[in-house]
Amino acid sequence: MRIDEFPALVGHDDADEGLAQDLAAMERQAASRRRFLSLGALGGAGLLAGCASTGQGYGQGGYGSGASGGGFGGPPPGGMGGGMGGGFGPPPGGRPPGGPGGPGGPGGTGMPPQLNNGPVLTGMDAQGRVCTAYTTETNGPFPADGTNQSRGATSNILQESGIERSDIRSSIGADALVPGVPLTLDLTLFDVNASCAPLAGYAVYVWHCGVDGQYSLYNVPGETWLRGLQVADEAGRVRFTTVFPGCYMGRYPHIHFEVFSSHENATGGRFARLVSQLALPTAICSDVYALPSYAQSKRLWPQMGVIDRDMVFGDNGPERIAAMTLDVTGNRDAGYTGHATVGIAL
Repeated sequence: MRIDEFPALVGHDDADEGLAQDLAAMERQAASRRRFLSLGALGGAGLLAGCASTGQGYGQGGYGSGASGGGFGGPPPGGMGGGMGGGFGPPPGGRPPGGPGGPGGPGGTGMPPQLNNGPVLTGMDAQGRVCTAYTTETNGPFPADGTNQSRGATSNILQESGIERSDIRSSIGADALVPGVPLTLDLTLFDVNASCAPLAGYAVYVWHCGVDGQYSLYNVPGETWLRGLQVADEAGRVRFTTVFPGCYMGRYPHIHFEVFSSHENATGGRFARLVSQLALPTAICSDVYALPSYAQSKRLWPQMGVIDRDMVFGDNGPERIAAMTLDVTGNRDAGYTGHATVGIAL
């Protein structure tokens, strides 16, 4: 199930049409999958269907520009309540028997339906190394890839000069770095259907939240930190210098990315060959979020720290979740390096 980014509650402008459109589209997609699975459960019945700034600083609400150095506030105390369609999944013990009833009240955010995201597709190279195809996941409400709006205007950082960069810890053209534990993100792209051949020349756009769960351009307008594009070398490899993402209500910690067949085609999210996400290892998250700079993440982590309950990763199964989780080395004092082999079924 891919009803992503309840973090929209993190300083999100309720008037932003992009979030509403995203949630509606994702709910329709989830409903379609639920209908398909319910038909499949019939088995023998044989039923089938198919902005200029004056300064930079890090305020209580987030890293931003302007004289105040503020940003927008984090999620409400205690996190998100019920509503939004009454939560996910049936009530404990299943649904009561009987005919249809009246409209229900607001529910909790419980565990989403654990749908099967299909068979795991893998390839193998001549040395016997395996690459696993990533599933398509939502780009969420904060992609800035031309597929949604921020404050009434289409946001597309992919068409801005300077987006092609390896160090994404500052806004484009700025010097001030966002706070956070250093993270080197090392991704290698392979074609699962071509014996794990490296995808040289493909472009990768990555973005993620800061230490307080906020996204540039949306929660913090006018800033472009923690967003960047790189073109893969002959080995299919790209590398970004960033910071370890924070944790926010509604999602397991993650990094968004989109893969394009070339730099020239990386002009909008709708042209991506793959839109997906990377998960952060649970043990590393626990260690990082104990730091004072990640105080908000520490508060939310106990609620968000189970990946198979996540709205996005939870339907992928253990094998695919393992492939979509960064292999992280290092420590929180010197910084981390996260490796991932990204398989694409072309």
